[in-house]
Amino acid sequence: MSLRLGQIVDALGGSLEGGDRSTEIARLAPLESAGSADLAFLSNPRYASQLAVSRAACVIVAPAMRAAALARGACIVADQPYVYYARVTQLWARALGLGAQPGVHPSAVVDALAQVHPTASIGPLCVVERGAVIGAHTVLKSRVTVGERCTVGERCILHAGVVIGADGFGFAQQQGEWVKIEQLGAVRIGDDVEIGANTCVDRGALDDTVIEEGVKLDNLIQIAHNVHIGRHTAMAGCAAVAGSTHIGAHCTIAGAARIVGHLQLADNVHVSTSTVVTHSITRPGQYTGVFPMDDNAKWEKNAATLRQLYRLRERVKALEQTLKDG
Repeated sequence: MSLRLGQIVDALGGSLEGGDRSTEIARLAPLESAGSADLAFLSNPRYASQLAVSRAACVIVAPAMRAAALARGACIVADQPYVYYARVTQLWARALGLGAQPGVHPSAVVDALAQVHPTASIGPLCVVERGAVIGAHTVLKSRVTVGERCTVGERCILHAGVVIGADGFGFAQQQGEWVKIEQLGAVRIGDDVEIGANTCVDRGALDDTVIEEGVKLDNLIQIAHNVHIGRHTAMAGCAAVAGSTHIGAHCTIAGAARIVGHLQLADNVHVSTSTVVTHSITRPGQYTGVFPMDDNAKWEKNAATLRQLYRLRERVKALEQTLKDG
């Protein structure tokens, strides 16, 4: 399978310069390993040194890199090379016929009272429970479970092993024992949401857990009951959000970050890798709370010092007061 450069720019735009529209592209490849029949891209100027020596048939570049790219050979000039590359991958997938086919796999179990749009694709060993709704052109890969009364919007992708609508973790303590709180809410997922493999989104206790349109969740993420995630927010693998937290729109939550319950995160908040968010964030920005890695002996000394900070603070305050009174 191949596409001509002319077909690519006709479909996606951009300006083909220094090359022939009839050139056949056999595959998409990284800049450093691309061969003479490959299409590559350069989006980060830090890798500009790789451009001059790349053997790619053509390279997607930003306008600022046009001259350097032309000195090497053919290029497609696009305002956002990385986005253009993403569109090329979609074009390539369509050409290969990789899209899921509508219908329900024979091994899937779909309750008679569930609603599955005729254009949706329900993969092997999926379970769609009573009252669940699956929207148009949505794809459930293998072993996805959508619990009762949960709704999934249009053009969503739920990867293998995703569980939507398991019970939230709710218990009341009585005399040392735990009494289950029935989780009576559901999960509502908007349009164009993608959820990675083995991620769990729990149903709400009373109100619903809500994932708004355009949200992207990576693999192995835990979303607890009654969490609300705003539109076009993205979360990387192994992140976890505790119950009743509200995350705004256009946020990014990096891998292994953790957000405790009952907090509010404003729009455009960006949380760094492994950060633990323990209080609400009311202003947009980048937030980090990572204790730096070190060799173990040094780390233990630093950790021991941190445990003494409050005592040291109180001693400094007392000293300041003595000097002030003195």
